[in-house]
Amino acid sequence: MAFIILRIGLFAIFLSAGYLLGGKYDSQIIGAVWGAAIGALALLTEAVSKKISLGIVIGGVFGMSMGLVLANLLLFPLKAVISRDFVTIAFVVNALFVYTGLLVGLKRGKGLTISGILRLFKGQGFEENLKLLDTSVIIDGRIADVCETGFIEGIFILPQFILQELQYIADSPDSLKRARGRRGLDVLHKLQKMSNVTVRIVDEDFPKIREVDAKLVALARVIDAKVITNDFNLNKVAELQGVAVLNIHELANALKPVVLPGETIKVFVIKEGKEHNQGVAYLDDGTMVVVENARKLIGKNVDVTVTSVLQTTAGRMIFSKTKEEYDRES
Repeated sequence: MAFIILRIGLFAIFLSAGYLLGGKYDSQIIGAVWGAAIGALALLTEAVSKKISLGIVIGGVFGMSMGLVLANLLLFPLKAVISRDFVTIAFVVNALFVYTGLLVGLKRGKGLTISGILRLFKGQGFEENLKLLDTSVIIDGRIADVCETGFIEGIFILPQFILQELQYIADSPDSLKRARGRRGLDVLHKLQKMSNVTVRIVDEDFPKIREVDAKLVALARVIDAKVITNDFNLNKVAELQGVAVLNIHELANALKPVVLPGETIKVFVIKEGKEHNQGVAYLDDGTMVVVENARKLIGKNVDVTVTSVLQTTAGRMIFSKTKEEYDRES
C-alpha cells in the first residue's frame, strides 16, 4: 500500500511540475500533459526494471557504448573524404552500430550476475553454465555415471554447507546413514578425477537462511547456476523461484525403453500385488510391472501382454495380463 501511495505522489509531482512550468509560457494544459506523460514513463520504467536483471541492463549499456565507439572510429578517417551528406551517413552508421551493440549486449548480459561482475573485477573471468550439486544427487551416485558418458560436463559448484551436511551424514551413528554419507564422499572423489568436469568448493553462505535447500536455491539465483538434484520438493521450489533444475530421476525416466499397449514381454513375477490376485514383476531398469491374476505365478517366468502404461512423478508403472488371458479376451 505504501508503494502505491509513493507512486501516486511521484505522478502528482510530475503533473504539478509540468503545470507550473507550462504556466510560465501560458500553456498550463500542455505543460500538465507533458508532466503526466513523463510521470507515466517514469512509472513504466520502474515497473519494467523489476523484470529485467542487472546483467541485461549492464550488457545493453556496455553494448551500446562499444557500438558508438566503433562507429566513430570507423567514421573518423572518412570525415575528410566524405564532405557531402556526412551528417546523414554518420547518423545511419551510429544507429546501426549502436543497435547491433545493444542486441549483442542484451544477449551476453543475460547470464551476468552481481557475483559474475565481482569476479570480473577480481580478474577471475566470467563463467557460464554453472551447476550446483545437491546432497541427494551426490549420495545417489548416478551423477558420476552420467558424467562419465560425457552427457554432462562443465563446472560443478559444491557449497561448503552441502559438504558439511554430507560429512555430518557420513559421521552419523546410524550405520545406514553413515554408509550413504561415505558413498557420497566417494562419488565426489570420483567426480574430481574426471577430466570433463571441474568440482569447485565455494564458501558462499547465507547465515540468515537455516534450511540447506533454501540456501542452495538462493546461491543458484546469485551465481545464475542450475541445480542438479533428485529431491522432488527442491525441484518444485527451485522452479517456482526461476532456477533451472536438472533432475536425475526425470532423466532416468526419460531414458527408459518405451513399452506400448499390446506389446508382449517376458517377466519374472516376484511378489503379490496390492490388489486381489495381482502379481508384481520388475524390468531390468526397475520399472514395476503389475500382472493381473498372476498370484499363482509368483516365482515363475511368464509372457505378459501390456494393457496400459501409467507415468507418475515417481516413475513408470506397467499394467499387464498374461499372454494367454489377453489372447483369450481379444
